[in-house]
Amino acid sequence: MEKRVIRSIGRLMLAMAMTFVLPVSVSAQDYENTPVSISKEKIRVDGKVCYSHIVLERQTLFSISKAYNVSIEDIYKYNPSVKENGLKKNSILIIPCNDEPTVHVAEPEKAEAPAVQTQSDGTVHIVKWYEDLDVIAEKYGVTVEAIMKANGLKGRKLTKRQKLIIPASSDIVVEETVTEEIPSTEEVDTPAEETEEAVQEEEPEDRWIFPDREVSVSLLLPLKATGSASSRNNMDFYSGVLLATYDMAKEGIKTELSVYDVADGNLPVTKERIENSDLVIGPISSGDLSRLFELAPDAKAVISPLDPRAEELVGTHEYMIQAPVPHKLQYEDLAAWLKEDKRYSDKVIVITEKGARQNAAVDMIKAAIDSTGISYSPFSYSILEGRNVTEPLIRLMTDKGTNRFLIASESEAFVNDVVRNLNVLVHKKYDIVLYAPSKIRSFETIEAENFHNVNMHVSLGYYIDYSDKRVMDFIMKYRALFNTEPTQFAFQGYDIAGYFIRLYSRYGNRWPSKIGDHEMQMLQSTFDCLKTDDGGYINTGVRRIIYGNDWSVNKIR
Repeated sequence: MEKRVIRSIGRLMLAMAMTFVLPVSVSAQDYENTPVSISKEKIRVDGKVCYSHIVLERQTLFSISKAYNVSIEDIYKYNPSVKENGLKKNSILIIPCNDEPTVHVAEPEKAEAPAVQTQSDGTVHIVKWYEDLDVIAEKYGVTVEAIMKANGLKGRKLTKRQKLIIPASSDIVVEETVTEEIPSTEEVDTPAEETEEAVQEEEPEDRWIFPDREVSVSLLLPLKATGSASSRNNMDFYSGVLLATYDMAKEGIKTELSVYDVADGNLPVTKERIENSDLVIGPISSGDLSRLFELAPDAKAVISPLDPRAEELVGTHEYMIQAPVPHKLQYEDLAAWLKEDKRYSDKVIVITEKGARQNAAVDMIKAAIDSTGISYSPFSYSILEGRNVTEPLIRLMTDKGTNRFLIASESEAFVNDVVRNLNVLVHKKYDIVLYAPSKIRSFETIEAENFHNVNMHVSLGYYIDYSDKRVMDFIMKYRALFNTEPTQFAFQGYDIAGYFIRLYSRYGNRWPSKIGDHEMQMLQSTFDCLKTDDGGYINTGVRRIIYGNDWSVNKIR
């Protein structure tokens, strides 16, 4: 049974970011090998306190082991990949702490001592790649204007490793109004309604104001699941969560993150831990989620992160949140979209596969289009008839408006044939738009060009818009911290952690009454959660994309 509890994630991620900052005041002629400094960052691995050490250029296993007073075999024990692949620059080593000190969770503003020097007229701060003047000013409790004045800055632009003089707070004259803060809910005995009104009067409605509250999160993932791909995906999700907590630490949101490996159906976590957590993310499968509710029926908030099939549990668990948008809602949105687009002169044709065994997806698609009340022409054929269906289709179509086709099938072979036939009709100069379920995008046998030719419209739960600056910022930070490309699982971990931790940070245990008011566009997901009649919450945030004739793919919602 494996349990890994990681505390002070904000500090750990800051330490990871520091891999890209060279040591201060060191010149090349002073040494040949990079000295090893004892890390200030500590974590727990299997109940043992360990250092988190970032490997710098020209450091060796010998020098690291000597500095930490451990054997090389001890390092191998906690870092088996090092024995196989050797030491790599900027990698993170887990090094056991022999004296078993108590892990101290430091305040964020004290977390970056290595980048600070002290001198008589103030403090010298070495700028890191992710910092701006606002972050630095908040860190030292001074104003941006004071830093700019002390350093003769004419603008706000900073460069990596730039040295800034931070004036002592006693040298700064602060007006009385600047010292006012929004108090935490634990400090002031003020009714919640009055506190919210005060916040809304001082800040724009679209800005979230977070009280000084630490959010306790338990993350339950099968990190050593059977099959390398499964384990990799879960590790990517975990990495996304880590990056989200790192970004929120910069906003002043503190997160205590406990990580549990729930591979093979194990639940190595106590009832008390689950019920004392503000948020529980995972497990993934509906079976593991059921066991979790049996273990801890009074959990405050359990988020189902990846499995659409877990939707069936929402009806019986009051505080369960289904983060993946159910397929049924995606199909309903697709049908509603078709109805919104339809004009008087248009023709709607619903295509199904003749003789195919009915399944839940097909039934839900047909039910969705029927629920809209629009009239349509049904058309059914088998793949064997595929070469002879263009003429029968033409007899159903119009040349005076747009022919809007809906495919009620998720069979790759059949869908491929339908798309091929629609492309033939496009070349015959018919105006065609195809409305298709999101699964079609994963079919490898269909040429992407054909999707663009038929102006395909798709409603889906996940979509990453790479033209979004936030997406590009995330990719750059992820590459820098993990030395790899983020997958959709990394995006999902980042989105879920970022959205729900912020929600709880703002509202605490009042989140159930507020979650419906906070629709938010994240990187690949939209969160718009609604409460079910008798149970928990379902995310209804469907995205819409269009494959344009100019080879563009545009997110329109």
